[in-house]
Amino acid sequence: MTEKEFVALYSATAGALWRYLYRSSGRRDVADDLLQEAYLRFISRERTTMRIEDARPYLFRIASNLLHDRWRRRDKSPPTPDLVGESVVAGSEARVDALRMLSRLKPRSRELLVLAYVEGMTHREIAKVTNLSALSVRVLLSRARHEALRLLQAGETHD
Repeated sequence: MTEKEFVALYSATAGALWRYLYRSSGRRDVADDLLQEAYLRFISRERTTMRIEDARPYLFRIASNLLHDRWRRRDKSPPTPDLVGESVVAGSEARVDALRMLSRLKPRSRELLVLAYVEGMTHREIAKVTNLSALSVRVLLSRARHEALRLLQAGETHD
């Protein structure tokens, strides 16, 4: 892959990939580290013939695996209120509630909701990223939505 091709790929995918990592982990430092690692792994696999539209789900898959590895190894703590600080600046109380709710969900639920509703992926695309079946994604996403709704209705998004 030439430098020009990499710059085009990075420009087309980095923003969405970083937002996914940030919203799934709840931490800017983790998103930054995992974004860098995802591109490093992508390049090291030498996918020279891959089109950008094919590289996007592949990069999300790498990032998802890195995120899961991090959760399994050491990072079992819920996201820090870093998410909330961004929203307060934006001035939207509903957004603050939504981000706090995301921080209280299990990592897998948070990841699925971000992929579906922030990144706009279909169940099939999410299945490729998360290494789940499309049916499992549908069921787990439904459970995640119900849990998110329960948290919002119970007012558990306020400190």
